[in-house]
Amino acid sequence: MEHIHVIGGGLAGLTAAITAAESGARTTLYEGHRTIGGRARTADGPYRVNEGPHALYRHGPHAAWLARRGLLGPLVSVPPRAGLGFRFRRAGALRRTPPAALLRLARRSPGSAPVDSGFLGWATGQVGAAGARAAAHFAAAALFHHDPGSLSARFVQERLVRLASLPPEARYPVGGWGPLAERLARHARALGVAVETGARVDTRTLGELARTGPVVVATSLAAARTLLGDPSLTWDSGRTVLVDLAVRTRRGDAFVVSDLDAPGWLERFTAQDPGLAPAGEQLLQGQFPIGPDARRAEGVARADALLDLGFPGWRERTTWRAEALADGRTGAVDRPGTTWRDRPSVVRGDDVFLAGDQVAAPGLLSEVSFTSGLEAALLALKAAARRSATGRGSGPATGVDLKRT
Repeated sequence: MEHIHVIGGGLAGLTAAITAAESGARTTLYEGHRTIGGRARTADGPYRVNEGPHALYRHGPHAAWLARRGLLGPLVSVPPRAGLGFRFRRAGALRRTPPAALLRLARRSPGSAPVDSGFLGWATGQVGAAGARAAAHFAAAALFHHDPGSLSARFVQERLVRLASLPPEARYPVGGWGPLAERLARHARALGVAVETGARVDTRTLGELARTGPVVVATSLAAARTLLGDPSLTWDSGRTVLVDLAVRTRRGDAFVVSDLDAPGWLERFTAQDPGLAPAGEQLLQGQFPIGPDARRAEGVARADALLDLGFPGWRERTTWRAEALADGRTGAVDRPGTTWRDRPSVVRGDDVFLAGDQVAAPGLLSEVSFTSGLEAALLALKAAARRSATGRGSGPATGVDLKRT
């Protein structure tokens, strides 16, 4: 069987490389950074933060795939007592319960929500304007988008139902997502995958790789657009301010504070995994979506306001803080009239395949990366088998002008 090349060492690339190697293909994974993981990297101590809030969802396909291979590792769930620490900002005040209308809407089947209508308009017809706005803002925890109500009703409802499920679907790899990515990389190497870090692939290199076997491009959509020279590789994503904070422990701090007045979410990750911060400290991570023309300071101000409500005295207790703006790298969002099937196709032509969290694959957040990585690898395997059977050489990758490069 011919060589299969995987470009990108995040969750999508690792999934693709493992899938290819499990079928006996000679596989090489190229990662431009010196460490594997992509956005699944976890910072070194003492504060073990991910790039924004991360969780695995137990009903998703990714968790089952990992479990079958013994790669899940230790997981923790939302602690039972932490459930008492859910707080909701409503009309500027902190509440212990969400509005009843939000809960009623979260029980509606996603199939009842139309694809071609905006969520806010559809939800208003179901539970009224106030409940619809609260539900849209609550769902932003899985959207990273400043205006969830403007997105496809089906798209948002699918995420609202999973976010509001009881018991909670969220599961957390102990130590952050970095150890999970490391387990995937070790498993890939054990299967014979050649993992090359610090290996940046440009258009010329891509063309050379494509001559020797199918290529899976498992990068961000922006990077793939440049690498393949294909301006059609675009899709809407979120733009959000990420806030990480360590505070000295105080009895009575909230576990989660969800802003129902505007999109925003804070979570105390040490409630389920105390090892993420030094003893006596709590690690908080949050995200606050902002519009395309808004400045980072707007999201930071909203984060501080939510901290004031859920974590009294946090300013005096803060031991460490970091902020970042995530623009166009928080997963796909679907506008009214579109679904995941309308996103850029996994198949790019000339035995080049695309994977990542903004391509045509189903799932919630990182599940899209996993599903597309799996699909891209299976298609690459078929292409490699066909080429081996016919003795056909590889052509250039889509959009790559080999004469120019």
